[in-house]
Amino acid sequence: MSVILVSAGYDHTIRFWEALTGVCSRTIQHPDSQVNKLEITNDKKLLAAAGSNNIKLYDVNTSNSNPIASFDGHKNNVTSINFQVENKWMVTSSEDNTIKLWDIRSPSSPRTYKHNCPVNEVIIHPNQGELISCDKDGNIRIWDLGENQCTHQLTPEDNDISIQSISLANDGSMLVAANNKGNCYVWDMPNKIDASNLKPITKFKAHDSYITKILLSSDVKYMATCSADHTARIWSVEDNFTLDKTLTGHQRWVWDCAFSADSAYLVTASSDHYVRLWDLSTNEIVRQYSGHQKGATCVALNDI
Repeated sequence: MSVILVSAGYDHTIRFWEALTGVCSRTIQHPDSQVNKLEITNDKKLLAAAGSNNIKLYDVNTSNSNPIASFDGHKNNVTSINFQVENKWMVTSSEDNTIKLWDIRSPSSPRTYKHNCPVNEVIIHPNQGELISCDKDGNIRIWDLGENQCTHQLTPEDNDISIQSISLANDGSMLVAANNKGNCYVWDMPNKIDASNLKPITKFKAHDSYITKILLSSDVKYMATCSADHTARIWSVEDNFTLDKTLTGHQRWVWDCAFSADSAYLVTASSDHYVRLWDLSTNEIVRQYSGHQKGATCVALNDI
C-alpha cells in the first residue's frame, strides 16, 4: 500500500498528496468549517477530519468525496483525534471543555469526560485502557476507562499556562508535554499510570514563543516541536533532549507535524499555506506541497 499524506486547514479543503512527486491527487471539500486536525486509522482505510463541532470520517481508498459518517455532539472546535489500536473507537477533545469517546460503528451517544476549560489534546495510552489529556488551564489529566473517571492530575507550571500538546512513547514509557510559553516537560511513565510514580526527567525551553505541537517519533529517538516562531525543531531523546536541528523555511506559524515511520523525514504544516517534507539527515526540504489557499493547520502521514 502506498504512502498516504493528507493536509487541511483554513481553506475548507482536505488534500491528498503523492508524497514523492508533490502532486495533489485528491481534494475533498469541507464546507462546514476549517479543519483543525486529521487522523488516519492504523489500517489506512479511514481518515477523520476534526472541524468546528463535529468529526467527519472519509474512505481513504475511494474517490467518494462525501463523508461516510459524521460524529456530532461537541459544541465548539474539535482540537484532536486519536484512534484505538483496532480502530473500533476513537477519542476526541474540544474547546467545549470535553473529551468524547465514540464507537466508530455507532456515531451517536458518545461517552463524555469533562474538564473545566478548553481541552487542547487527548491521546490513548498503549494499554488502551487509559487516556491522557491536556488543557488551557495548564493541567494534564489521566483517565481510567474502566473506572470511567479521572484518576490523576498534573500541573507542571502555574495555572493558566496552557498545555498545548502532549505525546506518549509507543511503549508508554515516556510522556512529553509543551506549553504556550515554549517550555517542554518529560516524565518517565510506569506500566500502570500512577501520579505518585510519574518521574520527571527534564524540563527545558524549546522555543521563545508558543509551541503548537509536540511529537515523539515511533522509535522514540527524536522529538519534534512546532512553534509560532516559524520553525520546527528536532530534539535527540537519546542525548537528553539536546537540540539536534532547527528546520527553517516556513514564513508563518508551524501548526502540525508528522514523522515518517523510519523517523528519517518530518512533514510540517504552516499558516504560510505550505506543507513541507524535510529530510532530517540534511535539514533540506525534499518536497513542498502547494495548493492550499489559506493556512495549512494539520497533516496526517501513514507510510507504514
